[in-house]
Amino acid sequence: MDANEMKRYVCEAFDGVRALDSSGDTFLMYDPDGDLPAERQFPFATIVTGDHYDSVSRLNRPDTYRLNIGLTKATYTGSFGAVPTRRDADGVLETGLDYAVVDRLMPHPVYASQYWVCVVNPGTQTWETVQTLLTEAHGFAARKYTNQQGRREQRPEEGS
Repeated sequence: MDANEMKRYVCEAFDGVRALDSSGDTFLMYDPDGDLPAERQFPFATIVTGDHYDSVSRLNRPDTYRLNIGLTKATYTGSFGAVPTRRDADGVLETGLDYAVVDRLMPHPVYASQYWVCVVNPGTQTWETVQTLLTEAHGFAARKYTNQQGRREQRPEEGS
């Protein structure tokens, strides 16, 4: 599955997803009405196709991309334990992992401390897990959206 196929999968498999593309990368958000204000547009998953943000995954290789998924703290720590905290001079978290390995789920090289994971070119080894994690991340994003909408509706009108 290439990056475009991954984007298509997420957009078709999950309701309310809006994909924003920038510089060849895709940011996948839960935004069922397509009206989230910019300050609330936070993705639950991203598809990164180049070394724009870091180079440790070596995404400059042909046909290489990295799927990043934001998890709940419980799911992240249940899979990987405590989040890494030590960073190298480039800001990459020191985990001892080779972030360029394909088809292996691992902590995100920069955002693991916010409970993000990644897979370079998800394939047969990780596909079932990726589907499960995307389902959870989408559900969590949908709950946050619904909670935020409820808080907005409970606020009194300004100037009343």
